[in-house]
Amino acid sequence: MTYTKETYQNFINELYKNKDEKYKEFHSKLLKNENITVIGIRTPGLKKLAKEISKNDYQSFIKQNTHKTYEECILHGLILGYIKIDEKELFKLIDDFIPYIDNWATNDLTVSNLKIFKTININKLNKYLKSNNPWEIRFGITLLLSYYIKEENLDKIFNICDSITSDHYYVKMANSWLISMCYIKYPKETHKYLQKNNLDKFTHNKAISKICDSYKVSKKDKDEVRKLRI
Repeated sequence: MTYTKETYQNFINELYKNKDEKYKEFHSKLLKNENITVIGIRTPGLKKLAKEISKNDYQSFIKQNTHKTYEECILHGLILGYIKIDEKELFKLIDDFIPYIDNWATNDLTVSNLKIFKTININKLNKYLKSNNPWEIRFGITLLLSYYIKEENLDKIFNICDSITSDHYYVKMANSWLISMCYIKYPKETHKYLQKNNLDKFTHNKAISKICDSYKVSKKDKDEVRKLRI
């Protein structure tokens, strides 16, 4: 299917006809952003639609996409993980999409579907991590925690964590989340990092809180990590 302005609007109208009002209210509260319009389509439904679109004329869908609602942005992001195209072309589409990220859910769902990063060198993420856009920085951090937590990357990851200077709440939360995930996989190395780092107080302590919230960490290890609070 090729999307025109008219057929795209018909598509959006169908989304509104199939909205889940209770889910809309619930998810709107989670997003904590009054400027985001949520139609009320659950994630499994959006993934199904994105798969269907990716198999057809996804270019016209992206071109017609108004990005006026949460669902439109999510569909755009999810499509990028389903289409099978040249790597260079895909990264151009990813760069074009990033400015539309304005909440944690759009970011995190998009990243979770970008399996191509399993084969991409970690240095490719530098341009995201060094951006002035806090959502682009979170994009880079969540890519790290989703695809790059390996022993050979730990030193680089810890250096990245130390280099993040953004005061944006969702950047700091992502950074602490990344550290906690490193701890779960590599407790000794991450414990050593937590003993000496350049993290701000909020990120340092939030990372420890996330570690202690994990059921994968033993009580003994949690007690030791709590001693590192500042």
